[in-house]
Amino acid sequence: MKNIFFNKSKDLENKIDIYLDTVNESVLIFKRDLSRYIDGQIDIFEEEKEEINEVENKADELQNEIKHNLYEYMLIPESRGDVLTLLERVDNIVDHVKKIIHQISIEKPYIPENIKSDCSELIELVTNSVNSLVKCIRSYFKNLTMVDDYVNKVHFYEHEADKVEERIKRKVFNNYEFKEFSKKVHLRYFTEKIAVLADESETISELASVAAIKRRI
Repeated sequence: MKNIFFNKSKDLENKIDIYLDTVNESVLIFKRDLSRYIDGQIDIFEEEKEEINEVENKADELQNEIKHNLYEYMLIPESRGDVLTLLERVDNIVDHVKKIIHQISIEKPYIPENIKSDCSELIELVTNSVNSLVKCIRSYFKNLTMVDDYVNKVHFYEHEADKVEERIKRKVFNNYEFKEFSKKVHLRYFTEKIAVLADESETISELASVAAIKRRI
């Protein structure tokens, strides 16, 4: 299957590549910042947390430019709706990353020592799920044969993230040294918020899979 782009849409292809790079950058910042928070490096976390704002603004600008190009120049008309849907859903991931980082900065959830390694594992799995999703979407544009391979990887990471999410919740609510119920609920809330990134990656990857099937027909 040929690249979805043709000569006159080379600029659009470049913008989509940069946009997907920006999504990757957002999740790398997410992993870096939350890892610092878990490790107790709160000062460094607070100093650099605003970096995600710049990345989100860049992603929004690129998305608007891509939409403009798609409509003004009538590029890839047969797949335009699928492209817009995929990019808009991916933008939700960048928005969600920003919200998590800022909510943690504001609310400062308490993380018991025996939960920290599990939280780090969850963050790693969520990051891997988003990275695999980005590769999935790149494949939709450039190499359809690889789309389902990356969909399967997203499914794997999402499933593993679900298991770690449940493990964290069980440890939190069965930890009798961690007595304050409000703190237990607070940590459960943030665990679910983090895991949503893997859930959303799975949903978007399935949309990409369906869009790829349509292109093959």
